[in-house]
Amino acid sequence: MKFLLIMHMNPRLWDGLTEQQRQEVMAGHGEFMEAITKSGEMVGTAALAEPAQSAVVTVRGGIPVVTDGPFLETKEFFGGYYMVEVENRERALELAALIPDAGVEGMGVEVRPVVFAQ
Repeated sequence: MKFLLIMHMNPRLWDGLTEQQRQEVMAGHGEFMEAITKSGEMVGTAALAEPAQSAVVTVRGGIPVVTDGPFLETKEFFGGYYMVEVENRERALELAALIPDAGVEGMGVEVRPVVFAQ
Protein backbone atom coordinates (compact mmCIF):
# COMPACT_ATOMS: atom_id res chain seq x y z
CA MET A 1 0.00 0.00 0.00
CA LYS A 2 1.25 3.47 -0.86
CA PHE A 3 0.80 6.43 1.45
CA LEU A 4 1.71 10.09 1.32
CA LEU A 5 3.22 11.39 4.52
CA ILE A 6 2.42 15.08 4.09
CA MET A 7 4.31 17.72 6.02
CA HIS A 8 2.47 20.95 6.66
CA MET A 9 4.60 24.03 7.27
CA ASN A 10 3.70 26.92 9.55
CA PRO A 11 6.33 29.66 9.07
CA ARG A 12 5.40 31.34 12.37
CA LEU A 13 6.13 28.13 14.29
CA TRP A 14 9.29 27.40 12.29
CA ASP A 15 10.61 30.92 12.90
CA GLY A 16 9.96 30.43 16.62
CA LEU A 17 12.42 27.52 16.80
CA THR A 18 16.02 28.08 17.72
CA GLU A 19 18.67 27.59 15.04
CA GLN A 20 19.73 24.38 16.82
CA GLN A 21 16.15 23.06 16.78
CA ARG A 22 15.82 23.79 13.06
CA GLN A 23 19.13 22.03 12.36
CA GLU A 24 17.97 19.00 14.36
CA VAL A 25 14.77 18.79 12.30
CA MET A 26 16.72 19.02 9.03
CA ALA A 27 19.28 16.44 10.16
CA GLY A 28 16.41 14.19 11.24
CA HIS A 29 15.04 14.25 7.71
CA GLY A 30 18.38 12.95 6.41
CA GLU A 31 18.31 10.11 8.92
CA PHE A 32 14.66 9.34 8.08
CA MET A 33 15.34 9.24 4.34
CA GLU A 34 18.33 6.96 4.86
CA ALA A 35 16.29 4.56 7.02
CA ILE A 36 13.30 4.24 4.68
CA THR A 37 15.54 3.95 1.64
CA LYS A 38 17.46 1.15 3.33
CA SER A 39 14.20 -0.60 4.33
CA GLY A 40 12.90 -0.33 0.75
CA GLU A 41 9.84 1.68 1.83
CA MET A 42 10.82 4.96 0.12
CA VAL A 43 9.00 5.62 -3.16
CA GLY A 44 9.84 9.32 -3.44
CA THR A 45 10.02 12.64 -1.66
CA ALA A 46 9.82 16.33 -2.48
CA ALA A 47 10.14 19.61 -0.63
CA LEU A 48 8.13 22.50 -2.00
CA ALA A 49 8.83 26.24 -2.17
CA GLU A 50 6.72 28.63 -0.13
CA PRO A 51 3.29 29.60 -1.52
CA ALA A 52 4.46 33.11 -2.43
CA GLN A 53 6.44 31.45 -5.24
CA SER A 54 3.45 29.56 -6.59
CA ALA A 55 0.89 30.38 -9.25
CA VAL A 56 -2.69 29.22 -9.70
CA VAL A 57 -3.95 28.41 -13.20
CA THR A 58 -7.67 28.46 -13.93
CA VAL A 59 -9.40 28.15 -17.29
CA ARG A 60 -12.48 30.29 -17.89
CA GLY A 61 -14.20 30.27 -21.23
CA GLY A 62 -11.31 28.29 -22.69
CA ILE A 63 -8.77 30.96 -21.71
CA PRO A 64 -6.08 30.18 -19.11
CA VAL A 65 -5.76 32.75 -16.33
CA VAL A 66 -2.64 32.73 -14.15
CA THR A 67 -2.69 34.30 -10.70
CA ASP A 68 0.50 34.68 -8.69
CA GLY A 69 0.65 33.32 -5.16
CA PRO A 70 -1.33 30.70 -3.30
CA PHE A 71 -4.91 29.78 -4.03
CA LEU A 72 -5.95 30.25 -0.40
CA GLU A 73 -4.60 32.43 2.36
CA THR A 74 -3.71 30.19 5.27
CA LYS A 75 -1.22 30.15 8.10
CA GLU A 76 -0.02 26.68 7.09
CA PHE A 77 0.94 25.29 3.72
CA PHE A 78 1.89 21.99 2.13
CA GLY A 79 5.66 21.94 2.62
CA GLY A 80 6.59 18.57 1.21
CA TYR A 81 5.93 14.87 1.33
CA TYR A 82 7.33 11.40 1.42
CA MET A 83 5.63 8.70 -0.61
CA VAL A 84 6.15 5.34 0.98
CA GLU A 85 5.10 1.81 0.14
CA VAL A 86 4.40 -0.19 3.27
CA GLU A 87 2.54 -3.29 4.35
CA ASN A 88 -0.32 -1.47 6.07
CA ARG A 89 -1.68 1.78 7.52
CA GLU A 90 -0.16 1.07 10.92
CA ARG A 91 3.33 1.04 9.43
CA ALA A 92 2.62 4.32 7.61
CA LEU A 93 1.58 5.85 10.94
CA GLU A 94 4.77 4.54 12.57
CA LEU A 95 6.87 6.14 9.84
CA ALA A 96 4.99 9.44 10.10
CA ALA A 97 5.84 9.56 13.80
CA LEU A 98 9.54 9.29 12.89
CA ILE A 99 9.47 12.41 10.70
CA PRO A 100 11.03 15.23 12.75
CA ASP A 101 8.20 17.67 11.97
CA ALA A 102 5.81 15.46 13.94
CA GLY A 103 7.78 16.28 17.08
CA VAL A 104 7.51 20.07 16.68
CA GLU A 105 4.77 21.57 18.85
CA GLY A 106 1.95 22.80 16.63
CA MET A 107 3.05 20.83 13.54
CA GLY A 108 2.21 17.35 12.33
CA VAL A 109 2.34 14.90 9.48
CA GLU A 110 -0.80 13.92 7.59
CA VAL A 111 -0.99 10.28 6.50
CA ARG A 112 -3.13 9.75 3.40
CA PRO A 113 -3.55 6.57 1.32
CA VAL A 114 -2.63 6.90 -2.34
CA VAL A 115 -5.45 5.76 -4.61
CA PHE A 116 -3.52 6.04 -7.87
CA ALA A 117 0.11 6.73 -8.77
CA GLN A 118 2.34 6.12 -11.76
